[in-house]
Amino acid sequence: MSKMKQSGLLIGSVALSLFLTTACAQTDQSANVKKLVEPKLGDNVKVDSVTKSPYAGLYEVTLGGEIYYTDEKANYLFVGDVMDLKTHKNLTKAKIDNLNKIKIADLPLDLALKQVKGDGKRVIAVFEDPNCGYCKRLRKELKNVDNITIYTFMYDILSDDSAVKSKNIWCSDDPAQAWNDWMTDGKDAPAAPESCTSTPHQKILALGNKLRINGTPAIFFEDGSRVPGFINAAAIEEKLKITP
Repeated sequence: MSKMKQSGLLIGSVALSLFLTTACAQTDQSANVKKLVEPKLGDNVKVDSVTKSPYAGLYEVTLGGEIYYTDEKANYLFVGDVMDLKTHKNLTKAKIDNLNKIKIADLPLDLALKQVKGDGKRVIAVFEDPNCGYCKRLRKELKNVDNITIYTFMYDILSDDSAVKSKNIWCSDDPAQAWNDWMTDGKDAPAAPESCTSTPHQKILALGNKLRINGTPAIFFEDGSRVPGFINAAAIEEKLKITP
């Protein structure tokens, strides 16, 4: 083997060794920061992860779907967004959006109302409350979106009456149509018969809590992203152009 090749192999080995040593050191320090910051956040608080950020020597603290920042001694907690002033990109929001991604296929779709329009090739999942005004506006916008499959999870969080309305709709002959009738035209579904005792109400509440859905509507797209709140048909079409 030539001296040049031997020298190249030696340099490569040294570089790899330095990389692994640095990575291990960063992992150890992140673990140490996690041990320091967790007890300072309150009783029974469990930090999901701590990683070294690429800016300002800060550490990212992931907790309950949110990102906070701390120093290496966990003396301070920084709450807010980090902005890249060169690109004007919200780095914190981008990380949170990625953290909260979920595949629609992984949702328990048997708990949802299913509506297919046109070829149904494009898919969204929506969490809505029957008493939510913005949900009703969204439902009217969805009338203008074709070739789509809509999975609707009746997420009853606004009032006790929400659960009653959802049960009546779930127990109707055509739940998806009954939902549209109520949300777009204000047409009540018939009262649920006494024989209809099984509804997905509690399971959907548990699912929404797990997904950290704090308001309605909440829309999930095939690329894994979610939109909290109302958007119009044009914005929905733009999101549907993004392939998984």
